[in-house]
Amino acid sequence: MKLTYLHTIATFLLSFSALGQMQSFSLQEVKVTGGAFKNAQDVDLRYILSLNPDKLLAPYLIDAGLPLKADRYGNWESSGLDGHIGGHYLSALAMMYASTGNAELKKRLDYMVDQLAQCQAKNGNGYVGGIPQGKVFWERIHKGDIDGSSFGLNNTWVPLYNIHKLFAGLRDAYEYAGDQQAKHVLIGLGDWFVELIRPLSDDQIQQILRTEHGGMNEAFADLYILTKDKKYLETAQRISHRAILNPLLQKQDKLTGLHANTQIPKVIGFEKISMLTGNADWSEAARYFWQNVSQTRSVAFGGNSVREHFNPTNDFSTLLKSNQGPETCNSFNMLRLSKALFLDKNDPSYLDFYERTLYNHILSSQHPQKGGFVYFTPIRPNHYRVYSQPETSMWCCVGSGLENHTKYGELIYSHTANDLFVNLFIPSALNWKDKNIQLIQTTEFPYKNQSELVLKLAKSQAFTLNIRYPKWADNVEVLVNGKPHPTNTHPSNYISIQQKWKTGDKLSVRFTTSTHLEYLPDQSNWAAFVHGPIVLAAKTSTADLTGLFADDSRMGHETKGKLYPIDKAYALIGNADSYLSKLTSVGNLTFRLDSLTLQPFYEVHDARYQMYFQTFTQAGFDAQKATQRQQETEALALEARTVDKVNCGEQQPEVDHLYKGEKSDAGYDDDGRFWRNTRSYISYQLQNKDLIGKSLEIHFSGNLKTEDVGLFINERAAEISAMKDKAIVLKVDDNEVISLKIVSENGRPTPRFYQIRLVK
Repeated sequence: MKLTYLHTIATFLLSFSALGQMQSFSLQEVKVTGGAFKNAQDVDLRYILSLNPDKLLAPYLIDAGLPLKADRYGNWESSGLDGHIGGHYLSALAMMYASTGNAELKKRLDYMVDQLAQCQAKNGNGYVGGIPQGKVFWERIHKGDIDGSSFGLNNTWVPLYNIHKLFAGLRDAYEYAGDQQAKHVLIGLGDWFVELIRPLSDDQIQQILRTEHGGMNEAFADLYILTKDKKYLETAQRISHRAILNPLLQKQDKLTGLHANTQIPKVIGFEKISMLTGNADWSEAARYFWQNVSQTRSVAFGGNSVREHFNPTNDFSTLLKSNQGPETCNSFNMLRLSKALFLDKNDPSYLDFYERTLYNHILSSQHPQKGGFVYFTPIRPNHYRVYSQPETSMWCCVGSGLENHTKYGELIYSHTANDLFVNLFIPSALNWKDKNIQLIQTTEFPYKNQSELVLKLAKSQAFTLNIRYPKWADNVEVLVNGKPHPTNTHPSNYISIQQKWKTGDKLSVRFTTSTHLEYLPDQSNWAAFVHGPIVLAAKTSTADLTGLFADDSRMGHETKGKLYPIDKAYALIGNADSYLSKLTSVGNLTFRLDSLTLQPFYEVHDARYQMYFQTFTQAGFDAQKATQRQQETEALALEARTVDKVNCGEQQPEVDHLYKGEKSDAGYDDDGRFWRNTRSYISYQLQNKDLIGKSLEIHFSGNLKTEDVGLFINERAAEISAMKDKAIVLKVDDNEVISLKIVSENGRPTPRFYQIRLVK
């Protein structure tokens, strides 16, 4: 089945692009046939089918006032982000159906869309959503009553981010599965939103956009592609966040300290809008952002961020120490941006990052046997990851995780009007319907450095077949029907073979690869072993994997096992020439490193691991280890006496501790600390497990006068037991939940609060 929406996009782009514009194939035209990616697709399919559509639909039915068919899921789906997984689920069903043809997926997709259409009809104004008290919330916005921060808009958890998932899911249901009812619901939802924001000024719109809102600008660009109605393109431009766009237009790096995944979808929207308007500046802003994040803020496996925020480009130390490493949602969206820029620029260098991230982050983010998706991937030595479970885990990275493994066929191949491009070396079958060209790729890459491609044609025809010469390849050799073909190109480019092809023609591609050390972008002495495009890591222990498969707690996506001292981690001691010489290959991408065994990181599961190693001369090792040992002892001692903590101003820690507030600001200081203050109030809830927490330490900056700031614990005035070193110490009651409220007593900004710790 041809997908009219996808072809509409292609036709529109060709109207203003030069002949030879790169285009992707539909998922129906590319089938993944074997290897790790096919296994990941199959495992994801089982996870998708294990979810209950009626439970995912429950938030929408509640909002519309329709009878429930099942209770909603718990976890994030019933604690403020109700309905967001339902939108992701539409996308996953549509793309997995396109990739596999599984009839049950289409049945579920049609059912989900029909139920959403009934909710929309009951609401009567085009709106459909699962946001708690949605009608009341949106009416406040329509009237211009706006109080927003990074994740809370009128004390509602990222409502535009939430509804963006539905916009995207309905779009995907139509684009990938041809669901006409989804198109109708999507247009109705878009019209409702246009009317919602019509009375708002541009300043009010920008105030709303301070709160995470996903790719809402992209959603309206897609509506314009779908309908050619200019009001949607105008809306897409109007809801583009200028505080992020303007520095990018000036090529200014203002990203440090920002919540990473809040920004990436906005930039995907900038790129799409630029293609529709011909505004090259917006596309250049997107390219600058991509270059900044992929080259100066990403680690070896392609991920970025620490505790969900962009760390300084010259200091990755917090990333090395944290159990909250790069977030999978970030890489999900960086791949979408990489794909968009590759198709726009016809530049295969974007594929080097795409491929690295696909193999090493996305593939590793799903358990290959049991299923389950990873939120954080720490690079802290000797730490581990947590996997979701279908009945307990409803995090954002579950939503994007459902989608990640449905669409592996999206960029294995691409094409221009007449020519074919082989981009990735993954076992697969291509059926280019418009040209009656079929191509079968057989490969065991990356375990064997070769790939065989066989053509099947309705009739002989002339075209250029282009084979990607990857950046990681030391050398590439291509044989056409057994005869060598000249390379005549360089890495991050294509080897072009132009001739008249016939059925049975065979191309053999051979690579030479090697292992190298890749240092962190901050030029510190931490490095990872990378073989070709594959990041290697070592299993170090299976001890204390607490919470390996997540429970339904608010913070179930975080590891609960202890942090092992970094100064006890394995290190490379010698000189630069000797580090690699310690490796001994034992075959199948496995290497011995003294007592360790290195293997592809995507194979490492159910264990603690080490991916990054410090490199030292012998003299440097002795000196730095002594300093590091002291720092680690102090840091781990503090963690040992901590029962719970909130990093103020950081999105997920505040969400996990049920932040509420009014007239509050948050930011990031030059010293690398996040903060929050208020002219009204802020509040958090901390968990006092086993009642072992005895006091709260509230760390702040500036001058704090107790008569200007009210402090309340469980709604009673708190007793201050000490003030020292820019910290207030409060006594706590023997309660399992400690509710802290901080109030400005004079309506002026309080000092900046950095961290709140409940300690033993």
